[in-house]
Amino acid sequence: QVQLVQSGGGSVQTGDSLRLSCAASGRTFSGHSMGWFRQAPGKERDFVAAISWSGRVDSADSVKGRFTISRNSAKTTVYLQMDSLKPDDTAIYYCAVGPRIIATRRAEYWGQGAQVTVSS
Repeated sequence: QVQLVQSGGGSVQTGDSLRLSCAASGRTFSGHSMGWFRQAPGKERDFVAAISWSGRVDSADSVKGRFTISRNSAKTTVYLQMDSLKPDDTAIYYCAVGPRIIATRRAEYWGQGAQVTVSS
């Protein structure tokens, strides 16, 4: 059984930082990408950032220069370092695993979600 267990999130003020983590278990994800999506109230789930199996990274224009995606050497845990947070970053953040997240902006497996709230 595949499990993506997230940690992190919370309520912060504009300009603050947060770090999200997501640990994958239950199968071997060889060749898969890991990434992050977010869903704001009343909106669709959007791509935030991803890292491919080879280490290539990509992120949405709205977070470039502020959010950094990384993972551990075992390629089982993915992180999202979020700096200079803005109220527009308020959303539920989901980690994801899939074969080609950067190219398709889609994922196969999802974490449970974590609320991030940024107040002005």
